[in-house]
Amino acid sequence: MPSLEVRESDLSLTDITKTEIKSPAGSAMDDTWVTDTRNPRNWTSGQKWTTTFVISFYTLIPPLASSMMAPALPEIAERFDITSPTVVALTLSIFLLTFAFGPLIFGPLSEIYGRKWILHIANLLSLAFNTACGFVPTTGALIGMRVLAGFVGSAPVTIGGSVISDLFSPEDRGSAMAIYTLGPLLGPGIGPIIAGYVAQTVGYRWIFVIIGCLSAAASIVGVPVLRETYAPVIQAGIAKAGGVDEEKGGVMRDGLVAGAGGEWGLIWVNLKRPVILFTRSSICFLLSLYMGLQYGICYIMFSTFPALYSDVYHFGPGASGLTYIGLGLGFVCSTFVGGPVAHRLYAKMSANNGGKGRPEFRLPSLIVCSFIVPIGLFWYGWSAQAHLHWMMPIIGTAIYGFGVFGTFIPIQLYLVDTFTYAASALATAAVFRSLFGFGFPLFGEQMLTKLGYGGANSLLAGLAIVLGVPFPIWLYFNGEQMRARSSLAR
Repeated sequence: MPSLEVRESDLSLTDITKTEIKSPAGSAMDDTWVTDTRNPRNWTSGQKWTTTFVISFYTLIPPLASSMMAPALPEIAERFDITSPTVVALTLSIFLLTFAFGPLIFGPLSEIYGRKWILHIANLLSLAFNTACGFVPTTGALIGMRVLAGFVGSAPVTIGGSVISDLFSPEDRGSAMAIYTLGPLLGPGIGPIIAGYVAQTVGYRWIFVIIGCLSAAASIVGVPVLRETYAPVIQAGIAKAGGVDEEKGGVMRDGLVAGAGGEWGLIWVNLKRPVILFTRSSICFLLSLYMGLQYGICYIMFSTFPALYSDVYHFGPGASGLTYIGLGLGFVCSTFVGGPVAHRLYAKMSANNGGKGRPEFRLPSLIVCSFIVPIGLFWYGWSAQAHLHWMMPIIGTAIYGFGVFGTFIPIQLYLVDTFTYAASALATAAVFRSLFGFGFPLFGEQMLTKLGYGGANSLLAGLAIVLGVPFPIWLYFNGEQMRARSSLAR
C-alpha cells in the first residue's frame, strides 16, 4: 500500500493557486479576488449551471463512444473477419487503454493552461477520430482510431470535475457533481440502447457517424458559451492585460508560471503530480482503485450482454440494446434520488459541525451504496445463471447501477474537497477506471464460461465488498488525520 504521507520534498511543486499576482496598481489581486465578479465562484447561478450542462454534454460523448459499438460487435467481427473473442472484445475496450493515460497529461495541463481550450480541441479531435472508425478498411486501422479517440476523449472526463470545483463551493457542489458524473456513466448505458437498432437497420458505420454528430453539436454549443473557470489562469489574463511585468516574481506568462526551472520545468512538475498522488497517497490510491473495479465490472457487462441475451433469451440486436436500460435507469435514479439525499446529509452534518464542512461528510452515502453494489451483482448473476425471466437480470443491473453511481459521486467529491490540485486527483481516479475498463472485458467472457454468471458475479461482488466497505468506514474516522499529514491536501 502506498505511504500515507506525502512529503514536500517529494513534490517540488510551484503552487500556482498560491501565487500572488499583482494588479497594475501594485496591490495584491488576491485581496479582492474573493469578491471579484470575474471569479467563477461569483458568477450568477445561470452562468454556473450553463457551464455545468455544457461540461456534462462534453463529458457524455467519450464514454458513450467507448461502449456504443457493443451491440454491433458480431457485425464488426463478421465485417473484418475476426474469429478470436479476445480481439473482438479488444476493438471495444482498447478505447479505454489510452483513455487511462490521457488524464495523466490533460489533468495537469489544465492546471497550467486552463480548462477551456483543452476541452474544445479535444472534442474536435474526438469528432474526427470517432467518425473515422466507421470507414476504416482493416481491423488494425479500427483499433488505431479507437486508440486515438480514447486518448482525446479522456480530456473532458478528466477536467470536468475540476470545472465543478472551480465553480461551486464545497457546500454547493454536490448536485452539480451528480449531474456531471451522470455523463461518464450514463453514456455507456444509453449508447448500446441506441446502437442496437442502428446496427440492425442501417449498419454499424452509422454508430460512429452519430458519435461524430454529437461531438459537432457539443462544439456548436460549447465554443461560444464556455468560459475559462480556472482562477489562476483568469488572474494571469487580468494581470497581463494590466501590463504587469510577467518576467519576474513567478507570475504567469502565457498561461504558465515562470519558476526556477522555466516553463518546461513547470510542465514536468505538473505532469508528474498524478503519479505522485498515485504512489504517495493511500486515500487517492484506494478510492481510485475501488472506482476502477466498479468501472471494470460495468464494462464486463457491456461486452457480455449481447451474448447473454442473444444466446439465452434469443434477443435480436435491437432488443439486445434495450437490455442496457437497467444500468441506465439505475444511474438516473441514483442521480435524482441518491445525489440530493447525500447533499442534504452533508449539509446536516456540516451544520452540526458549526457550519463547517469536512470531506469525511461525503462518506456515509459511499458506505451505504458500497453495500448496494454486491446486492445488484448477486441478483444479476444468479438470475442469469438460472435463466429466469429476462427482466430479472435487468433488475439486478439496475440495482447495481444505482449503487455504482452512488459510490462514484462521493468519491469524486471527496477527492475534489481533499486535494489542492483537483484535476490531478481526478486524473488518478480516471486512470484506474480506464485501465480496469480496458482489461476486464478481455477476460470477462472466459471467466463467465468457466464460473458461470452466478459464480463470476459472486467473485466480483466479493471484490467489491473487500475494496468498497472497510476502507471508507475506516476513512470516515481517520481521514482528517491522514489529510493533515499530506502536503497536497487543502
